[in-house]
Amino acid sequence: MKRDARTFANEWIESWNSHDLDRILLHYNENFEITTPMIKIELGIETGMLKGKEEIRNYWEAAFKKLPDLHFELKDVTVSVESIAVYYKSVFDKMAIEVMFFDEEGKVNKVIVHYS
Repeated sequence: MKRDARTFANEWIESWNSHDLDRILLHYNENFEITTPMIKIELGIETGMLKGKEEIRNYWEAAFKKLPDLHFELKDVTVSVESIAVYYKSVFDKMAIEVMFFDEEGKVNKVIVHYS
């Protein structure tokens, strides 16, 4: 990973807590994909996966309307090969691990989210 993982994770958490979708989406490339149980629950998509900034922007925009007090709290971050795992307190006091894979330009191109 080209950037420091802790710095990235802090910036990522701060962008989510700002509720500024443009700021959040700066972390991702145009065709990134996300897989999360929340997509399966909220949208009924069996795979739990969405792809592309516009589709995901619409999903996140609806989430902010539904959860106006959304706030994340960073707990830890770990590093692997061209990926990191961000461990944080998410909505409804759930703990989440978000594994983010990066492209050659340092943008997130794939995300898999796990909740406890």
